[in-house]
Amino acid sequence: MHSIIHWLEDHLMTCPYRALSGFDCPGCGMQRSFIELLKGNLYVSWCLYPALLPTIFTLLFTGLHLYFNFKNGAAVIKFSFIVTVAIVVISYFIKIFS
Repeated sequence: MHSIIHWLEDHLMTCPYRALSGFDCPGCGMQRSFIELLKGNLYVSWCLYPALLPTIFTLLFTGLHLYFNFKNGAAVIKFSFIVTVAIVVISYFIKIFS
């Protein structure tokens, strides 16, 4: 696992939006946050990109719902998507204006 994390740290992609405009995009920080999550640093991961955990939950739950067809799965997906987008937008504005 350590070699995978080391490889990911050495091969971070550059954000094209930031490279062109000089400003962070709403997804900036997700790669570093994912690497910190793999290292087990939950707090650091949350500080770098607060929407990562809700995004992972939404994607995993959507996959499980497609396979198992949960009774209220669509409602859970809609709610988690709305929460995830809200976290992305709020954290982006906090990052911009602070």
